[in-house]
Amino acid sequence: MAMANQIINPILDPISPYYLSPNENPGAVLVSALLNGDNYHPWSRAMTMALQMKNKMMFVDGSLPKPEAHDQMYAVWSRCNSLVVSWITHSIQPSIVQSVLWMDITKEIWDDLKERYYQGDLFKISEIIGAMHNIKQGNATIDQF
Repeated sequence: MAMANQIINPILDPISPYYLSPNENPGAVLVSALLNGDNYHPWSRAMTMALQMKNKMMFVDGSLPKPEAHDQMYAVWSRCNSLVVSWITHSIQPSIVQSVLWMDITKEIWDDLKERYYQGDLFKISEIIGAMHNIKQGNATIDQF
């Protein structure tokens, strides 16, 4: 029962967003297809799943904000944030990395990429839907079509 009152260090607690397993690697690529500007939606979904699995989405969605520099958790937050920034930059094409390289906060990078590439995919989806509506059967039977 003494364990119930014991405070667990967030760095050592596997359910904490501050926990880093010994095999975490800042050079890791978390998704198979790098963001290239044309694949934002599948890239974003794959990254979201990978970051959720690693319990790091709070850095991306801003629900774990940057502590003040004097806060005792600042160094821990900064280390984890830097790791997630590294994962993101290793998961996008080098030409895109250059545009976010000097951003320090994961949420800023994530929001910037979404602002730039989310709309482009919507336009492509609209074009595809329009093309689908223009497909006509003509004089062919359904089997021939």
